[in-house]
Amino acid sequence: MAEKGRRDFCIACRKETEYLLQKKDMVKNIRDKEYTFAVTVAVCAECGGEMSIPGLMDKNVQEIDRQYRAVEGLVSIDDIEKLMKNYKLGKAPLSLALGFGEVTIPRYLEGQVPSKAYSDIIKAALSSPAYMKQKLMENREKLTDAAYRKAMAAAESIESLFSVSDKMIRVIAYIFEKLEEVTPLMLQKLLYFIQGIYSALYGKPIFTEDCRAWVHGPVYPEVYDLFRDFKYNPIDDARFALLEGTKGALTEDEKRVLDLVVNTFGMYGGKVLEKITHNEEPWMEARHGYGDSIPSSEILLKERIMKYYIAVNQRYGIDTEDGLRTYIHDMLDKAS
Repeated sequence: MAEKGRRDFCIACRKETEYLLQKKDMVKNIRDKEYTFAVTVAVCAECGGEMSIPGLMDKNVQEIDRQYRAVEGLVSIDDIEKLMKNYKLGKAPLSLALGFGEVTIPRYLEGQVPSKAYSDIIKAALSSPAYMKQKLMENREKLTDAAYRKAMAAAESIESLFSVSDKMIRVIAYIFEKLEEVTPLMLQKLLYFIQGIYSALYGKPIFTEDCRAWVHGPVYPEVYDLFRDFKYNPIDDARFALLEGTKGALTEDEKRVLDLVVNTFGMYGGKVLEKITHNEEPWMEARHGYGDSIPSSEILLKERIMKYYIAVNQRYGIDTEDGLRTYIHDMLDKAS
């Protein structure tokens, strides 16, 4: 879509004119292979010619680089910076830890495009702390004691993520990408709604983990342990930056349900979502006989959650955002 209200000097018109920013396809050959890139051009609102705008060329160079890396499956500069941040390694130490030459990572950070082989090593380190630990041990003698210890401690911390299933990790990473602020309480409720809605629509659970009927609603204890230090604050966990952009590990059906939940339940805070779960049959049944503040670890059976949401789907049509919003409003009216 064109953006209005910008002005600069148009060489064809020989005067300052308003211009529009528009997208244009550019065909470019790189290493004997043809690519089509979407770039931004400035078009004079009076003569229709393209204008040279300060900074636009640099922006397009960056955009072409980003698109090229995406098409070829190559890591980005951001990916490398994530790796440095999460493993607490500088440029040269990271190069040595991965088995590269000392100047390799510094060159990549300056814009040099990595080879597919080296990119795959970086991607493997991004996605697997076990792989990163292996590389650290292989290249132990190239690193200082301090760098090695810090990186190994970071790898062990990241490994703690894998106390939950891979699917749960991917879903949590997706939620973090889509929502700006997520507290531990809010996250627990979103995971519960995802489990219920997915199982109702597709006849099977999305997670293997069991949900428990705690005082403040449904909780996945393994996930609680991951984020307990954040208490009631928004989660800011650098470990999950490693998983950004890995939505390909989720199926289209799974992403569809995640988007449904994020775009509806995700608009509310944890306490509001807690009210909804407190008025749903699975949690109330599992908490039967417990006082309001009495702890419990009763399992919310996956089959019971599925049965409940199948009934909700039949009444509201929760395969649509409108249906879910109606359900949410009815449940909040019931809670008030």
